[in-house]
Amino acid sequence: MQPHPNVRAVQSALDDAAARDGSGAPSAVRLLPDAVHTAAAAAEALGVGVGQIANSLVFEADGAPVLVLTSGAHRVDTAGLAASIGVTRLRRATPEFVREHTGQVIGGVAPLGHPRPLRTLVDTALQRYAEIWAAGGVPRAVFPTTYAELLRVTAGAPAEVA
Repeated sequence: MQPHPNVRAVQSALDDAAARDGSGAPSAVRLLPDAVHTAAAAAEALGVGVGQIANSLVFEADGAPVLVLTSGAHRVDTAGLAASIGVTRLRRATPEFVREHTGQVIGGVAPLGHPRPLRTLVDTALQRYAEIWAAGGVPRAVFPTTYAELLRVTAGAPAEVA
């Protein structure tokens, strides 16, 4: 069975970026037995701490998309983040806005593999972990990576988001 087109796009983006996991091996998308729609569910399925899950959250920032990769251990402080990135309004995007800008559905949004690059902020709390896990384009796909790799492959900026 062929993987979903979103999974193929994410794996292709990982391969193109020569992305590595926490051990230095090429980062590869894995399919879990079931969909995981929350950081807690992903952590449980992988046998890791919830803080090691990089939630991919899309926000609408004055009409433009911003992807925030945040640790699953906390919530984004939208008012504080809006002030720090210089926007007047930062709100969670609608499912339609997310799909339009990422080509992916909420619960499976990957840090990369989108139709166009997105402005990306990477939660500095993720640097505490040697290995972190991110969504792979659909709700049951994930891949291992590191904080440094997330910054590099997404051209993201480090940010305190909580």
